[in-house]
Amino acid sequence: MSELEEKTLKTKEIYHGKIITLHLDEVELPNGKTATREIVKHPGAVAIMALTSDQRMIFVRQFRKPLEKTILEIPAGKLEKGEDPKRCAERELLEETGYTAKQLKQISAFYTSPGFANEFLYLFEAEDLVSGQAEPDEDEFVELTLLNLKEAFEAIERGEIIDAKTVLAVYYWQNQQLQGK
Repeated sequence: MSELEEKTLKTKEIYHGKIITLHLDEVELPNGKTATREIVKHPGAVAIMALTSDQRMIFVRQFRKPLEKTILEIPAGKLEKGEDPKRCAERELLEETGYTAKQLKQISAFYTSPGFANEFLYLFEAEDLVSGQAEPDEDEFVELTLLNLKEAFEAIERGEIIDAKTVLAVYYWQNQQLQGK
């Protein structure tokens, strides 16, 4: 055990839902004392930075109940058990936007909120897009929005783009532009 590691003494499942599971873990701290950790278990997700041939990024406008507001996000979705992240990205891009991509590559992967959740998100870049018909889930209501880089930064400034994966994607896009890619 490293000098910073917390040893799990006991785990209690509090809630098991369709998407998440909530655990309460009793842990032994490095100093020998105990503490309780509230942990959200999540199956993982993908997000897609989809760029059109005219240098616009595809966003979806969606109401987010935890925030009680509508925000702009890049297309994203939950991994199914055992699902390959690239296959999930292809599925989510089609479902939410109607687009398919001839080129899809993973550009990053990260934990979204490691202080309380184990959600791991794979970020993909999609290019050479072909438009089609969106196929959203029956409980999913999204509106397609295409923005150029300047408009995306203006949406960040207005507080329309406020989630980490989308902000990261916009800054990655800007970095790509600055490097001439």
